[in-house]
Amino acid sequence: MTAAPATGALPAEPSHDCPICPRLVAFRQEWRAKEPDWHNAPVPTLLPPEGHGAVRLLIAGLAPGVRGANRTGRPFTGDYAGDLLYATLSRYGFANDRFEARIDDGLELIGTAIVNAVRCVPPQNKPVGAEINACRQFLGGRIDSFPNLAAIVTLGRIAHESTVRALGARPSAAPFGHNAHHMVGGIAVFSSYHCSRYNTNTGRLTEAMFRDVFENAAGYLKT
Repeated sequence: MTAAPATGALPAEPSHDCPICPRLVAFRQEWRAKEPDWHNAPVPTLLPPEGHGAVRLLIAGLAPGVRGANRTGRPFTGDYAGDLLYATLSRYGFANDRFEARIDDGLELIGTAIVNAVRCVPPQNKPVGAEINACRQFLGGRIDSFPNLAAIVTLGRIAHESTVRALGARPSAAPFGHNAHHMVGGIAVFSSYHCSRYNTNTGRLTEAMFRDVFENAAGYLKT
């Protein structure tokens, strides 16, 4: 359970029935009617068993996939993006090797947390600017909840720019680029193309390119 934020602090998690974005609320209600046994709610941050204090690396994605995290309630679980992400995290010691795309698969993160810049599933996987801006309070609150956070890997331009803004900087100060590295507010930010099936199928992102980002992040955390 997430602790309540201190007075004046940003909230780290939206409520199960968060009412802020009308379009996302309507889409969520549509899927609750279609699939009442699915999660169909804002997807919470995935934390390591040791809790907030253990987190040194944060992975920031875009938003839940309709049949992925929106169905399962766990980030990057139930679609191809998770296959690549969790295999890579395991390779570099950020997760155990138990990912089977089910929330009962025994997966555990190691010194790592995973969050989405937009917590509710958007139509066509495309949140609009107002939704990204509205959900940034939760991204900022979640970042602030990690006292030992040292690095963030951002997946895709939208997640990257929202993360940079949540850290108090303008995106122009830390422009997005695959395998780019910037220091923002004392945090090392590594950016990657999103590990979506579209990006991997088109060759925009290869497994080797994705691994390079995490190899660099892992190397930084060892310094």
